[in-house]
Amino acid sequence: MASTLNRGVRPSRADLAAATDKLLADVIAPGLDVLLCGINPGLWSAATGHHFARPGNRFWPALHRSGFTPRQLRPDEQGLLIGYGLGITNLAARATARADELTRDELTTGGVILREKVERFSPAWLAVLGVTAFRTAFGAQRVHVGPQEQKFSGARLWILPNPSGLNAHFTLDGLASEFAALRAATEHSKSAGGAREAPEDQRPRR
Repeated sequence: MASTLNRGVRPSRADLAAATDKLLADVIAPGLDVLLCGINPGLWSAATGHHFARPGNRFWPALHRSGFTPRQLRPDEQGLLIGYGLGITNLAARATARADELTRDELTTGGVILREKVERFSPAWLAVLGVTAFRTAFGAQRVHVGPQEQKFSGARLWILPNPSGLNAHFTLDGLASEFAALRAATEHSKSAGGAREAPEDQRPRR
């Protein structure tokens, strides 16, 4: 859903209230190196139309510090991710103020939709940002942060920490380190199996 706010304009309280239950479009394309999956959009993201848009969220800094992007992108530049072989989706579509407002049924249903999405778009890796949400959605209590032995609808699976500023278990440096480990694994798998080139018009201009 496109935002009615201009870039750099902070959403008002009314904007945030109106964003409750809104849906946020994926940043996705076939054959990505990594499809990054958040838990669900926050109200700030739903109001602006940009993923991980709330100030204090560490997603964009961690993505850059890990080497996935050559500079720190702004949330409104999310469309550039496709050129880097990256995409963003969410486990649950409904926007809420906090992820713990989601029901178990919403996460379970979102898990079914995520499997269908991964089968359709065939990313090499699926990276879910939030171990607790993954456990709830799939009843998988033994998963942990890092690479998983099992595949997910054909994609290799990696669990990353939730980059929300509310996640006190990981500092920004800690998050960047986990993102960097994923990046190293994706680079290794591409060198072993052959890199998949992005279309010419989607490649980033450096």
